[in-house]
Amino acid sequence: MTQHAPLIIDVATDRLTAQDVVRLSHPLVGGVILFGRNWTDRETLLALCQSIKAVRSDLLICVDHEGGRVQRFRRDGFTHIPAMRALGERWLSGKAGDAHPATHALHAMNAATACGYVMGAELRACGVDFTFAPILDLDYGHSAVIGDRAFSRDPGVTAALAKSVMQGLLQAGMGNCGKHFPGHGFVAADSHTDIPIDRRTLKAILSDDALPYAWLNGSLTSVMPAHVVYPRVDKRPAGFSSRWLQDILRGRLGFQGAVFSDDLSMAGARTIEGLEVTPTAAAVLALNAGCDLVLLCNQCVVDAGAPIDDLLSGLTQALLQNEWADNDASEDRRRRLLPVGDALGWDDLMVDPVYMHAMSLLP
Repeated sequence: MTQHAPLIIDVATDRLTAQDVVRLSHPLVGGVILFGRNWTDRETLLALCQSIKAVRSDLLICVDHEGGRVQRFRRDGFTHIPAMRALGERWLSGKAGDAHPATHALHAMNAATACGYVMGAELRACGVDFTFAPILDLDYGHSAVIGDRAFSRDPGVTAALAKSVMQGLLQAGMGNCGKHFPGHGFVAADSHTDIPIDRRTLKAILSDDALPYAWLNGSLTSVMPAHVVYPRVDKRPAGFSSRWLQDILRGRLGFQGAVFSDDLSMAGARTIEGLEVTPTAAAVLALNAGCDLVLLCNQCVVDAGAPIDDLLSGLTQALLQNEWADNDASEDRRRRLLPVGDALGWDDLMVDPVYMHAMSLLP
């Protein structure tokens, strides 16, 4: 039996500390998520990733790097990827009377594939395995946290452009993550600081926001549910709801890949059904609901990382007490997110014809 390693944690700086090594060696840790504080330059990032892999070669090194304002690495040669709304606008940029009306949409899809490839190839050249992209939320125009991160208000445009980004990531040997299931764009509140509530019916959500997940169920390698409560479907936020994750996402929509929780330190994960919960309790609820992997972010710099140590201890104790179960299928899904094929080094990438062509296609 392979030990299920569901925790994705963070590290404090651009170099591993002795305590980081201890935490990353824990059998319940399956990966690391990097942030801006882990970034100085490409050389240091590559060294950090190599030191993480030296602790355990199967650790999944992740980052939120989706373009626009959510792009952790921006200097020292990293390409600034535009916000995904730019691709949606390109899709709509055709003019009445065009000889080939679909041309603008096809150009937008080509540019989206280039965005995915450039993101994935540059990250892999620096040792990063995986990015939490693309976003599948729809742009209703009133969510500040989503905003221009979304491709479009149209679920069909969103799905087509997201699939193109996913194709580019795949060409770079990288998986993908559709977020935030079943949709965060309709609510104005930000789940980082609030508990958003979406009062629509299941029928309304499935016929609109959730459509990209149904259409892309054969292409998505992972999904991240929203810390949003949909009370007409379940009292719990989607990431803690077996109704959403098992009955709907896996059962009704046929999704077969990995499910990540969103960050357990966010406000939307700290109160569930009106009760304040610890990160350990939230992790247990998420795993039992159907998450394969759970994230605790930005806690290594809080009280010397005590929240991470508490979670490691608490989740170990919960496992021994059968409050959640070791899961071979979840571990297999985690390992399938590791990158495929050898990555080009940065200097080789810069003169690679495929990369140079992709750069020429960016918006």
